Amino acid sequence: MFTGIIVEQGSVLAIAHRGDTRMTVATRRDPHCIAIGASIACSGVCLTVVDKGTGFGAEAGTAWFAVDVSAETIRRTAPAQWQVGARLNLEPALKLGDELGGHIVTGHVDAVGEVASITPEGASHRIEFLAPAELAPYIAAKGSITVDGVSLTVNSVADEADRRARFAVNVIPHTAEVTTLGALAPGSVVNLEIDVLARYLMRMQAVTR
Repeated sequence: MFTGIIVEQGSVLAIAHRGDTRMTVATRRDPHCIAIGASIACSGVCLTVVDKGTGFGAEAGTAWFAVDVSAETIRRTAPAQWQVGARLNLEPALKLGDELGGHIVTGHVDAVGEVASITPEGASHRIEFLAPAELAPYIAAKGSITVDGVSLTVNSVADEADRRARFAVNVIPHTAEVTTLGALAPGSVVNLEIDVLARYLMRMQAVTR
């Protein structure tokens, strides 16, 4: 489980195909504090650490961890993050007693969405996203949603003619600086995870009709 509060941005150092895809990610964290088998959310995707170390290739002293990514995970998530050089939002799994600063996040991406527009509002930016029709019933104004692993509050939501949901969030300067959201542009594709409570409530409604 995660909270959607990003601790750092990492970058993809290497991609190797060996049945599954092995991805090596640069991190500022001390590798001694990363356990083999631990879960780390990489731009909203829960992945398991299979290796770690320091000094990768010619980058002496670079701390890194490696994860194996299945073809199913790659197929269901934003393709840009599975490339060398890609920036990733990193969050370690929630520990018992940690502050729940965002909302309950599972690290299971529900679908990919697209940036529709970005509009400055004061020092912040209002970003509108288009979500697939199957997610529309789960997105509500003042509810929570995870975008590339970042916990955000939905400011508004409207249904498009093609049944997609257009929803808007406000990204403050701090969030834009410490996450990859500051580099988004219209047309960017992002990982979306709906609020887990909304998912269960919708399922409960369906079985009681």
